[in-house]
Amino acid sequence: MIEMASKDKSSKKNVFELKTRQGTELLIQSDNDTVINDWFKVLSTTINNQTVETDEAIEEETPDSPGIEKQDKEKDHKDPRKLRSMKVSSIDSSEQKKNKKNLKKFLTRRPTLQAVREKGYIKDQVFGANLANLCQRENDTVPKFVKLCIEYVEEYGLDVDGIYRVSGNLAVIQKLRFAVNHDEKLNLNDSKWEDIHVITGALKMFFRELPEPLFTFNHFNDFVNAIKQEPRQRVTAVKDLIKQLPKPNQDTMQILFRHLKRVIENGEKNRMTYQSIAIVFGPTLLKPEKETGNIAVHTVYQNQIVELILLEINSIFGR
Repeated sequence: MIEMASKDKSSKKNVFELKTRQGTELLIQSDNDTVINDWFKVLSTTINNQTVETDEAIEEETPDSPGIEKQDKEKDHKDPRKLRSMKVSSIDSSEQKKNKKNLKKFLTRRPTLQAVREKGYIKDQVFGANLANLCQRENDTVPKFVKLCIEYVEEYGLDVDGIYRVSGNLAVIQKLRFAVNHDEKLNLNDSKWEDIHVITGALKMFFRELPEPLFTFNHFNDFVNAIKQEPRQRVTAVKDLIKQLPKPNQDTMQILFRHLKRVIENGEKNRMTYQSIAIVFGPTLLKPEKETGNIAVHTVYQNQIVELILLEINSIFGR
């Protein structure tokens, strides 16, 4: 099957998608309109020819009943499939062979996935990406989108009532998500994103869509056990566990929690407290791989861990 590629497949112009019977999917693109149109015509013709050949093979394998042979011949001129076969048979066979040869040559020389990515035809996602892989791609230990959102909120949103607690327009948040994922030049000062709650909503969505939460799955029970300890031992236990996390998790966690601490410090204006921030971010940043037991109890521990880190941020991350 061949068709023009949708925008979620590629943001470049003149891109069409080719799907084979075996399930292979290819994106084909050229900035030259003539070239891409020629390819599209050749591939379409070849696919149509292959479809007809398959139809004819099926017809040949199906035995006819002697009693209806005469009726079939009379109906041939009315059968659209027969008419299509007759039309295609008029095409020069050498042209068909040439088309097939060109298509085969193209498919055997198709570039690797990595080469396609390097040329910009396929964009790696930001939302839903593995944190370590995303940071490696960006050559940093904290995702650029996270830093961009935090900088914007600290400049324009620290005194906004209910910051992070109030939900933004989901449709606009999804548009922002799309823009980030498709590597569009993102300017948060654009009027499209003028609602600060859209920015905070997108940041929360980014953490929510991580395939593994910021506090990784394999440490969930350890963090829960740490918060159950005596108050004087909790900080040390949590601090030691954070040091065991991958570097991108540690650095992203530190920049996020220091930002949330500044949000709380402006609580007289935005009415956000340690508890309210913990309620918003607890279940997003810290969750078990599989929910077992009492979810309500888990939620309490999740919130308590986030609140403890915010309260003891200098002891855990240093000044």
